[in-house]
Amino acid sequence: MPDSTHPAMPNQAEASAHGAWQAHLRLGFALHDGVSRLVERTHSGPLRVQKSLYPEGDAVCHAIIIHPPGGVVGGDQLAVDATVGEGAHAFLTSPGAAKWYRANGHVSGQHIVLRAGSGAAIEWLPQESIFFDQACVRLRHEVELAADASYIGCDIVCLGRSASGEIFNTGSIDQQVQIRRSGKLLWWEQGVLAAGGALMASPLGLGGHTVCATLIAVGTPVSSAVLAAVREITVPAGAAFGATHMKSLVVVRLLCGDSEAARRIMLAAWQLLRPAMLGRDAVVPRIWNT
Repeated sequence: MPDSTHPAMPNQAEASAHGAWQAHLRLGFALHDGVSRLVERTHSGPLRVQKSLYPEGDAVCHAIIIHPPGGVVGGDQLAVDATVGEGAHAFLTSPGAAKWYRANGHVSGQHIVLRAGSGAAIEWLPQESIFFDQACVRLRHEVELAADASYIGCDIVCLGRSASGEIFNTGSIDQQVQIRRSGKLLWWEQGVLAAGGALMASPLGLGGHTVCATLIAVGTPVSSAVLAAVREITVPAGAAFGATHMKSLVVVRLLCGDSEAARRIMLAAWQLLRPAMLGRDAVVPRIWNT
């Protein structure tokens, strides 16, 4: 079991030896007088949050996580650790797509640990991740929720640069996601996608699609009408799309070949699920439109 107290990326000694970035960001949010405030903000390396934003009022603190280099090269290791205190609500996003460049013989990594206390909510909605050909990446995502805490997270994976004719032929993406509520495991998923491997084309895998998107929401159980509305979201011809409801958790998945379509579809799902599961209207961050 990964240690979620102090996120640590693999191969740190090796990364330091060849000059790769070691970046760690720790954030803490707390509710004071009805305002969700960013009360802790420490970083080492190129990961940071510049300021708190309140586009939907004091109750929700928006934080835009910035990675100044603009891309992740072989051996870079990124870690984000965010804790939201009792009753507070934090919304974490990014200003643009994350770019994972070729490995150059070294594994890159990202470790995200998110925690929400009693009555709190945390949303992790970065923009898409683009994996260049020859990227070799290890991703870990852990969520720890109190019994009545809520979470929405979205991940959009783009394999290669389709607009430039680049195909993800060499490399690998090793992913693991775990979500716990009141200490009980709600969701566990892990796998390794090998570029050019059988899963890339298999109907049991990506089915030849180059974009894979997943949205997971934990909160108030949704009605059949809300789930039906999510399932009725318009998707491009040839895309594979579905939504599953398991008690307090909803999973939405999409396979397609267009990152813009994936963003639109996941946004539409979020706009339906956020009011139903977190009790708050979906206010689109301005940064997503710039």
